Amino acid sequence: MEGRRGVSVTESQYPARWWHMLDDGRMQCDLCPRDCRLHEGQRGLCFVRMRKGEQMLLTTYGRSSGFCVDPIEKKPLNQFYPGSSVLSFGTAGCNLACKFCQNWDISKSRDMASLADAASPEVIAQAAQGLGCKSVAFTYNDPVIFAEYAMDVADACHAVGVQTVAVTAGYMHDAPRREFYAKMDAANVDLKAFTDEFYVKLTGAHLAPVLDTLKYLKHETGVWFEITTLLIPGKNDSDAELEAMCTWIAQELGPDVPLHFSAFHPDWKMTDVEATPAATLTRARAIALGHGLHYVYTGNVRDTEGGTTFCPRCANALIVRDGYNILNYRVGDDGRCLECGGAIAGRYQHFDQAFGSRRIPVRLAAPAS
Repeated sequence: MEGRRGVSVTESQYPARWWHMLDDGRMQCDLCPRDCRLHEGQRGLCFVRMRKGEQMLLTTYGRSSGFCVDPIEKKPLNQFYPGSSVLSFGTAGCNLACKFCQNWDISKSRDMASLADAASPEVIAQAAQGLGCKSVAFTYNDPVIFAEYAMDVADACHAVGVQTVAVTAGYMHDAPRREFYAKMDAANVDLKAFTDEFYVKLTGAHLAPVLDTLKYLKHETGVWFEITTLLIPGKNDSDAELEAMCTWIAQELGPDVPLHFSAFHPDWKMTDVEATPAATLTRARAIALGHGLHYVYTGNVRDTEGGTTFCPRCANALIVRDGYNILNYRVGDDGRCLECGGAIAGRYQHFDQAFGSRRIPVRLAAPAS
């Protein structure tokens, strides 16, 4: 089978982890709270983990929907080496069933032809290093479902001084979560809403495991993480829900975890819902700031103030952004405000210039002959 760009693509037969046999002969996947129970030849809801005999297989190990160099702010991560570039890639499938998915052509793919590229962990790490990328991001679809591949890529990246980023819904069991995040330097976690009703009806999942992931990241790891919530009109954008969510973040995670409110656009199975008005994002940001959160951003809209990092101590604008472009940068190499010396949460390095709003597709596999 050939992928979309002429690369020969076949399913991998990589031995997967995190499963056990049940008394009734079925095999249970223990990677995420879905706990898929499989007969011979069956696949989990994610589509990419399947049973073959007495083994669980990951069918997308070493396969990718494509590689691209992006600004780190696109993940979005605004306080993880701001202005740096990141080599991004994903595979196929997802363990959630979001009716509003913005990457549905990848996450809902049931065809290996959607995987247009392939690369070993070492090739990816060397490519990132050669391209001058500070990090590699597992994104487009959730890396939880290709955890074995992502973890091996992370090891290869760390061996050459490249950092790793997971862009995820955080829907994962505790044991694999601990092993997975031991390999990650940063994460952006989608907190899709703050009611279980939303999760059940619109994602086919539950809220509690996501909150567990956020608490785990904050209190038991050194992983830098930021949160993104896609605001969908009439679904998760009420003042009451935003108040509850921001109260929980402030109490359970503290004021220094950045929060991104992003605008929804009609897609996948929710084309009948209007796009998020910019005023909704501004309102949500005001609520979050009112609960004492220090770093609150707006996304998918043109909003300079909503894209700016402010010092929580002196209130000066330190990193002024226009989209993915940085217009002004006033944070020292040590992560301190150049105006008052206050500490700015995040990860920082010497800043010369930003990668900007470029998007550079990269092919790592040779085309099929």
